[in-house]
Amino acid sequence: MADLSIISNARFIYKHDNHKFPLPHAVDTHHIILRRSVVKPIFIYLFAILLVGYAAFLHFEKGKPATTVGWSLFLGAILVKFLIWRPVVKESVVIMPEFGVQLETHYGSGRINRRFIPVSKILKPVLNEHVTPVTCCWCLSLLIRDENELTLVFKKFRPPLKMLVPVWKALCFATDCKESFEFQEDG
Repeated sequence: MADLSIISNARFIYKHDNHKFPLPHAVDTHHIILRRSVVKPIFIYLFAILLVGYAAFLHFEKGKPATTVGWSLFLGAILVKFLIWRPVVKESVVIMPEFGVQLETHYGSGRINRRFIPVSKILKPVLNEHVTPVTCCWCLSLLIRDENELTLVFKKFRPPLKMLVPVWKALCFATDCKESFEFQEDG
């Protein structure tokens, strides 16, 4: 049986799968999924229709050569591809308490990047506040033995704190970190 909990906001969906096979807490999976926009494809297709209409106008009304029309269609198609292209669709953390943590990045093309970190190398999971001149957000990192830098758990996404806390607690539990699980959110 799998426990499934879901948290969502306007940008992300958080899913937690806790598979209890023969052993309790054998595999603990946390997913952060990018939400699909409903309005964005409509605007992209309207833009494509306007672009084809403009290319037809250039060709038939202005008498422009076919190369101008071809280049406008080609550049418009590249622009539409960049607007539709979604490089990362999901990031996952697979926690196997006896073995380690697997960090996965799922791309829109179907490619998956995986990185396995043995539990013996993880010193501590850390919740950091990431501050830039424009924004302030939270990020979840792993402090790893014999590495000079923190390893980000979610490299591409910046999910909200309410989605990071369950992952942080599960990582603390899996790595036998002596952290207090008493985390209080403001608000």
